[in-house]
Amino acid sequence: MSRKHRDSLLIGIHSVDSALSRVPGQVSSITIAQECRNPRVLELGDRAREAGRIVVTETRAVIDRRCDEQRHQDVIAHFEATNTGTEKDLEQLLDALGPSPLVLVLDGVQDPHNFGACLRTAEAAGVNLVILPKDRSASLTPVARRSASGAAEVLPILFVTNLARVLRQLKERGIWLAGTADSSGQELYQADLSGPLALVMGSEGKGMRRLTAELCDFHLRIPMQGSVSSLNVSVATGVCLFEAHRQRSMK
Repeated sequence: MSRKHRDSLLIGIHSVDSALSRVPGQVSSITIAQECRNPRVLELGDRAREAGRIVVTETRAVIDRRCDEQRHQDVIAHFEATNTGTEKDLEQLLDALGPSPLVLVLDGVQDPHNFGACLRTAEAAGVNLVILPKDRSASLTPVARRSASGAAEVLPILFVTNLARVLRQLKERGIWLAGTADSSGQELYQADLSGPLALVMGSEGKGMRRLTAELCDFHLRIPMQGSVSSLNVSVATGVCLFEAHRQRSMK
């Protein structure tokens, strides 16, 4: 992507392990607590050295400060993210996706745990690209990366300044925009999600913004049987994406 590589912090065993397993070349260094005796962490150090990565040790107190007191399990890593970009990268990415891409658009998801969970689900469901506004959205913080369980390091993610313009570009490329709504719209399991599709999810509190909703080709609703009127955005994202995955796998 055209965006300058950004150094990001990976925190905890799972995040570091995933990066070393899937994209070891993007791990610039890992830091292990001097007090650590956990064989899983020490094994990560051995793997990093074998991959030619820098391995250093620091006291646990120093790592605590670098992680803002987040639980780090005695290991962190610096990661050079090459999978993020801006709308300038959109056309090139779409050219590489083939005739029936699956895109996830997050319109204003702000909680880093929800953002990370959405990324984790998206990667598992076969999403090709994630798009979200640069402003008023969660960013790829260590918390989000940890919640994503490795998906944040491999999924192409675009942070865009004008989401409406990007949505119009998707429509021009023949990608249908499916928005989500609590009570209106077509029932999820009756909709055709098997073609080129961008699933648009709104923010935790207010849902999609007005212009975003107006740009969608159709709206979806998840049928609810109980007294609860809505789902957490990351749960709703999972329900919708895996229905799309189910339909697409049957083609």
